[in-house]
Amino acid sequence: MKRVRFTGYGLCIIFAAAALAGCSGAAPSSGPGLLPQSAAASAPAAGGGALLYVTDTVTSDVYVFSYPKGKLKQTLAGFTDPAGECADAQGNVFISNTGGSNIVEYAHGGSAPIATLKDPGFFPIGCSVNPLTGDLAVTNFSASSSGQGNVVIYRHARGRPRGNYTDSNMNQMLLCGYDAQGNLYISGTTAGSASAFAELPKGGSKLVDLTLDQPIQSAGAVQWDGKYVAIGDQSNNTIYQFSFNGTQGTKMGSTTLGGATEVFQFWIDGKKVVGPDTYGSDVGVWHYPGGGSPVKKIGGLYVPLGTVVSRAK
Repeated sequence: MKRVRFTGYGLCIIFAAAALAGCSGAAPSSGPGLLPQSAAASAPAAGGGALLYVTDTVTSDVYVFSYPKGKLKQTLAGFTDPAGECADAQGNVFISNTGGSNIVEYAHGGSAPIATLKDPGFFPIGCSVNPLTGDLAVTNFSASSSGQGNVVIYRHARGRPRGNYTDSNMNQMLLCGYDAQGNLYISGTTAGSASAFAELPKGGSKLVDLTLDQPIQSAGAVQWDGKYVAIGDQSNNTIYQFSFNGTQGTKMGSTTLGGATEVFQFWIDGKKVVGPDTYGSDVGVWHYPGGGSPVKKIGGLYVPLGTVVSRAK
């Protein structure tokens, strides 16, 4: 199996090509030992309580588990190579449907989409909800071999994307995360596939390049953990916590996700962090920021990429 890093190539998707050739065509006829695909549309709603949503790029499905117990509640179908996810304060979940060039929204525990946001000309990879405004930021790979990725904003997570935020130093965009003040932090890659980072300051009109004192070999998720900006490095499955002074990021700590082989988009949930172990075909749960060995694993997946914990309000 090809290495699954969005650093110029994405999980069987060659973004250098204008067309998307995803993995889903070779997907098994049933999910990871859980629900047959034919049952996905008729599966019951997941119900209340905290839920864990996991995207799987091989089956092109999203699996919904109870959290923290990890019992499968529902399978959401109809995607094409879904990747990153995010959730808002009400527990609504947004799924970056990469191959479909759209973002699909589900209510907490819902079995059918409540909205689909079009992202024409791009492959959406990640998303984040502004905690102050409810705006949805989406990070994109270009669908053109010669194009440049961007960040777009959907005001109140509705309508058409606004803005076209690009960065000459960042050829393609990976994942993003808002902090509590409404600043948006973005991970991406240069034209040479090196990791790059930028910020869209609150109220800003352009991206600002960031410098980190801790090298990141293969950029992954970006998330505000309540105190610091947490940035993942897929090459060593470590989350680094950064404090920013202007454009300079200073490492304040690190969290090693022991036993993982490739973590793309982790999700910090209080004193725990959940992440897809892509080559282990499972999802791990670790103490945060302590890290170490996982306290729980949810197995039976194929190539999980994105995770998000949703809590209904």
